[in-house]
Amino acid sequence: MATRKRHIWLTALLAAAALQLPAAADVARYVNPFIGTGAIEGGLSGNNYPGVTMPFGMVQLSPDTRDVPDWDCAAGYDYNDSTIYGFSHTRLSGTGASDFIDILMLPVKDSKRNSSRFSHDNESACSGYYQVMLEDENINAELTATRRTGLHRYTFGDTCTMPSSIRLDLDHSANKNSWGRKIIASQIRVVAPNAIEGYRIITGWARLRKIYFHMEFSCPIDGWSIDNGGTVTHNSPVANGTALKAVFSFGHKPVVECRVAISPVSIENARLNMQAEAAGKSFDQLKEEAYEAWNSQLSKITIKAPEHEKEIFYTALYHTMIQPNLMSDCNGQYLAADYATRQLAEGDEHYSTFSLWDTFRAAHPLYTIIEPELTAHFVASMVRQYDYYGYLPVWQLWGQDNYCMIGNHAVPVIADAILKEIPGIDRQHAYEAVRASLTTPHLNSPFDVWETYGYMPEDLQSQSVSITLEQSYDDWCAARLAEAMGYGDDMARFDTRAQYYRNLHDTDGTGFFRSRNSRGEWIEPFDPYKYGANGGYPFTECNAWQYYWYVPHDVEGLITLTGGNEAFCRKLDEFFTSTTTSGEKNDNASGFIGLYAHGNEPSHHVAYLYALAGQPYKTQRLVNRIMHELYNTTSSGYAGNDDCGEMSAWYIFSALGFYPVNPASGEYIIGSPVIDHATICVGNGREFEITVNKDGDKDAIYVDKVMLNGKEITDYRLPHKAIADGGTLQIWLTANPKE
Repeated sequence: MATRKRHIWLTALLAAAALQLPAAADVARYVNPFIGTGAIEGGLSGNNYPGVTMPFGMVQLSPDTRDVPDWDCAAGYDYNDSTIYGFSHTRLSGTGASDFIDILMLPVKDSKRNSSRFSHDNESACSGYYQVMLEDENINAELTATRRTGLHRYTFGDTCTMPSSIRLDLDHSANKNSWGRKIIASQIRVVAPNAIEGYRIITGWARLRKIYFHMEFSCPIDGWSIDNGGTVTHNSPVANGTALKAVFSFGHKPVVECRVAISPVSIENARLNMQAEAAGKSFDQLKEEAYEAWNSQLSKITIKAPEHEKEIFYTALYHTMIQPNLMSDCNGQYLAADYATRQLAEGDEHYSTFSLWDTFRAAHPLYTIIEPELTAHFVASMVRQYDYYGYLPVWQLWGQDNYCMIGNHAVPVIADAILKEIPGIDRQHAYEAVRASLTTPHLNSPFDVWETYGYMPEDLQSQSVSITLEQSYDDWCAARLAEAMGYGDDMARFDTRAQYYRNLHDTDGTGFFRSRNSRGEWIEPFDPYKYGANGGYPFTECNAWQYYWYVPHDVEGLITLTGGNEAFCRKLDEFFTSTTTSGEKNDNASGFIGLYAHGNEPSHHVAYLYALAGQPYKTQRLVNRIMHELYNTTSSGYAGNDDCGEMSAWYIFSALGFYPVNPASGEYIIGSPVIDHATICVGNGREFEITVNKDGDKDAIYVDKVMLNGKEITDYRLPHKAIADGGTLQIWLTANPKE
């Protein structure tokens, strides 16, 4: 593990920043970017990357250890690899599929070289800074970033007889054999003695994606060659093609720095972005500014806890702040969903990368607490897709919807934000977007089928059970929003649809949710242990056991369907202890406790259901076990894909002692905190303080008493308003469960 090396480099960085940062405020030092970057002994690890970005920034600059990143290495980096192919400027964090991976650069002495070996002994990373020694030619590479600009510093040494050179690869991408990925066009243009510009247009998981760049070197270019699929030109001022690779040489320079600003709109905007963010500042200044920005961001929650818990906690908080990504330029222009360039009002920003099937569960509820201003930007960005596309995002990348996964979970995000009275949201416009997105039939959401049958028939809509359960929840969120906005007829319509989940509960037979066809018949055979994937089966990435619990808006109704509290808890007991299997498990199912799969999102709320069914001590025991067994400080730090911070958000909430079982309900369920104390900055100078009393007993994990602002809580429910208004939460833990 590179943790020791990481701290050596971090010590030097902190010394440089000491005058700007009081020691008491320095929480960014706990971030370990190597957590979640590579599995140990198989399984999933997180699919995170160790490189540099700014909070919610456009640039994600990091090493690629795969020539062709794919599903098993979606972020481009795997800790178990030993070769670096270069440093690309965009990527996804924690996803199960790969995309972006744009504008690869690699420093070389031998111009024919396209990779280098590396060792974790000579690799380090912290918030906003990454360093690695490229061992084949002893070149030290350092990276940092502003919001829209990636910065490189390459130390070649002063004894080399070969020119210091940098390879630029516009052909490098995620696997071109997936998602129909191909490069449509690209260009490299030399525009000054030390500057080049260009673009590439690529289609893949995100369709028809345009990325423009402006690049400046710290010294003049001596000469260059450009290769387009085998055709090579020398010192040509411009090249166009679909497989462009170039080598730029700088004579015998011991150090070459490079700045790369990007834009989704134009080369001109890329130039403006660099001028606005990096002009007149050195690499070291920008490195310190990046660290300070992260420290300020992460300081929105300060905790007292054992050191290893701080490392897990602040790295998780860091991972929740990587995406969504800024998608507007410094002049307020952005590329809309209809591919038109549009202008934002002054002070507004546009964001994309909405992995909503994952992040609506905990990441977005976390943002409503610590990022209310950004939440308003996120909502406005989602509504802009409705304006130019016709409905809200399902899974949005680079401003385009890829329709991945199921449901329309922009709805709970928007409903939650409005119901929590997040300022700066056009409530009426957002409601119109919600209503239209849930009532207008289109290829990805056949609402005519939904309302005709009162469920999704499997012969008309694959993944029918999962969609029925998740769509019922989306409709409940829309009903609550309609109620708050005074639309009674809409409320009644959506409330009716929110109960459609009942139509697939086989109460008199198997006792599970299962699929019906369009004639109302149960589809046979039925196996509650059999997994589905992403089509061709009633369940999505799960089995009937794992989806049984997905009725977050009506847990009481589900308990009644199951036979009452005792029967419900017995079924939960079986869920958390059974090891029965049937056929192959889905690749996304991992982090098992019985049939519970913490590595995939549909299971995330289930441990908290005991607290709503009269056995809260089992919730407390389980969430403590999950935090200690399924999160750690190694490269294999997560039990599954982090999915744009969702796995991390589960940990943040649970470590603090509560979790949003129903993400849009405005309340959280008390669990078992691992922190000793926390202060959460909730905006407008208000703070919410959490104090945990363990009486010195390290085995104290069970809740004995909870006090909110001096009043005892006995139902294990914590209202959001109490957090947003600021106040105190006191939790007393004991080693003995309250059975």
